[in-house]
Amino acid sequence: MDHPEVEERREFGRAARKAVQRSAQGDWTPPENRRDPVELLEEQNADRLPWLVPLRRGRMSASPFAFYRGTARIMAADLAATPTTGLTVQLGGDAHLANFGAYASPERALVFDANDFDETLPGPWEWDVKRLATSAVVAGRDAGIGEAASHAAAETGVRAYRKAMLELAETTALGVWYSRVDEHTTRVLRHGRTPAELEQLFTQARRKTSDTALPALTEMTEAGTWRIVDHPPLVTHDGIAEHRHDLERLVRTYRQTLTDDRRVLLERFELRDFARKTVGVGSVGTHCYVALLVSDMDEPLFLQVKEADRSVLAPWWGGIGTATEGRRVVAGQRIMQANSDIFLGWAEAEHLDFYVRQLRDMKGSANFATMRAGVLADYLQLCGWTLARAHARTGAAAEIAGYLGKGVAFDRALTRFAVAYADQTTRDHAALVAAQRSGRVRAA
Repeated sequence: MDHPEVEERREFGRAARKAVQRSAQGDWTPPENRRDPVELLEEQNADRLPWLVPLRRGRMSASPFAFYRGTARIMAADLAATPTTGLTVQLGGDAHLANFGAYASPERALVFDANDFDETLPGPWEWDVKRLATSAVVAGRDAGIGEAASHAAAETGVRAYRKAMLELAETTALGVWYSRVDEHTTRVLRHGRTPAELEQLFTQARRKTSDTALPALTEMTEAGTWRIVDHPPLVTHDGIAEHRHDLERLVRTYRQTLTDDRRVLLERFELRDFARKTVGVGSVGTHCYVALLVSDMDEPLFLQVKEADRSVLAPWWGGIGTATEGRRVVAGQRIMQANSDIFLGWAEAEHLDFYVRQLRDMKGSANFATMRAGVLADYLQLCGWTLARAHARTGAAAEIAGYLGKGVAFDRALTRFAVAYADQTTRDHAALVAAQRSGRVRAA
């Protein structure tokens, strides 16, 4: 059944090609006034915990892909100078391939989706697609699969995004909202191929629960209570005692951001311990804690309490503001994910914003360092489809589909951009390594 309004919106997207040709989306040449990437990182590091900043630099210097994972701010500044159609969606803001993975839905079914929303903000849909495509080339090079295979993986991801958007433009609003990628869907999208590496993603996720984490992350005290084990500098109780009251108040505040039914569930859990935790690559140096709660049935629950800073996209694409940065992250995640953590919420403490989610809830991620070419392409296909569905939930599928079209012009243009920006990433990574060797910055 044809819908005149949908066709009108699709035509609006086609008209956007006149202002921004699809081939122009593939252009990347660093401007003469481009900021020093090390300087941009150091500005960001100025707001981080100083004793963890060298660790962040060290992790980012390990490889171009490790560097890329921590440079959403650098790329946002660069993307601000690239052409866009003016069509906006809820962006992930840091949509590289390592920010997708498997986790449990509230119904305990395993799903595949985007899983990092620290930088989420309304903005140009092209920015997420370019960050995803570039990550395929950078990761492929790091894995040693060769230039041709790396380029092919990027193009596969872009093509999957385009084809998914064409389908989603024909799908009802509720149909888009209810669609998701589960274990069965991953096999369909990959045409029945089931590489062991991708199957392992779900197998790994099933093993990661609070129950299985209890013996690995905690120890029994002489008083007969569970306590989080220190593994400095990654997990430590340093500084917790003097902030214990504030952290307990933070958890109480957080409870009020949950829906009534989930708040009733959380009331059955008692807070037992807090510890600092160092996470990820780009997030190293932000305030992050692990909270251990135990239910009246001696059931453990680990919550991650993570600082929410201003989105790196905000200076270049302000979007609609929210009361707190934690609420911004939670709202963006709920908009983009097909299924979100039942304990997802936000809070404030010590003039800082935080968001809260489960630390381990059947979460699984891929090993990109050893990923074979065919598996990387399959993975990018899943990521491309998932990103399109996340963008379509904000209602712009018809316009974006109209712009993309049924041909491969956009696929090829974005792949060309991905290769050029991967080269830029390699140069920027070399600049960070050189700054460390010269003593300009210190890494651990």
